[in-house]
Amino acid sequence: MKEENLSSVEGFLIVGFSDLPQLQVPLFTAFCIIYLMTLAGNLLIMATIYSNSHLHTPMYFFLTNLSFLDISYTSVVFPQMLAHFFQKGRYISLTNCLLQAYFFMMMVSTEYLILSVMAYDRYVAICNPLHYMALMNNAVCIRLAAGSWVVSFMVPISHTVLVSELSFCGSHTINHFFCDLTALLKMSCSNTHIIETLTYIFGATLLMMSFLLIIISYVYITKSILKIKSRGGRNKAFHTCASHLTVVILFYGSLVSTYVRPTSTYSMKENKILSLSYIAVTPLCNPIIYTLKNTEFKSVLRRPRNVL
Repeated sequence: MKEENLSSVEGFLIVGFSDLPQLQVPLFTAFCIIYLMTLAGNLLIMATIYSNSHLHTPMYFFLTNLSFLDISYTSVVFPQMLAHFFQKGRYISLTNCLLQAYFFMMMVSTEYLILSVMAYDRYVAICNPLHYMALMNNAVCIRLAAGSWVVSFMVPISHTVLVSELSFCGSHTINHFFCDLTALLKMSCSNTHIIETLTYIFGATLLMMSFLLIIISYVYITKSILKIKSRGGRNKAFHTCASHLTVVILFYGSLVSTYVRPTSTYSMKENKILSLSYIAVTPLCNPIIYTLKNTEFKSVLRRPRNVL
């Protein structure tokens, strides 16, 4: 079989959901609504926090980062996916494909870290309430957020460089709706062992460290909540964590079910459906979760003048 170095390939064809021709219009309509609602919900959260000074606290600072992330990584995928519904070629250039894969991996990695930082913030707020503002001052919050972005900026670089050096066999067709790393590895006729190993090392390290920090934080949070004697006090403390904990379960659950397995076991049709759970569903649900479960946020939203 003839091999081509990936650097000599001009681009790829994205299969997307073209295997469901009878559902093109309904799928386009549904994804367009989901994307617009995701943008509107997360922009509403950011605007509400920005325009209300009493929400300028560490928890809402990190929530702003989370909302920006949700907008960013859905915008890396959705505009092109929507455009491809009515394009016969569904073409993506090599450069755009690698950039899309890089920025997507970067955004997802950042969300891992931001969610763990938010868990640490809740730990300090509940376990050390008297020292909360001193321990989570502006400088600390900025360092934690900036550190999350810098680490995530660096992590996908090696993956992207190695993918650009792969040999590509036969079809230039990506059986996915975006340039997913797994889909690219499935197409390659090169030995992808190094990339897969790096993916597991970096992915597992990042995932386990961030998830472990979340677990440890919530163990201490639970202990502190159980020590509160009044039922009202326990409920109030729990509700400050409920939104974050729900988002963590949704985000980690969908990502783990999609990626934590060898590429040889992947069904790309199954992978496309699972990918929608964290690319479409999670960013859409996050604003709903935070507005429905957060009493303080709901009280602000009932006063439209504060959002203007």
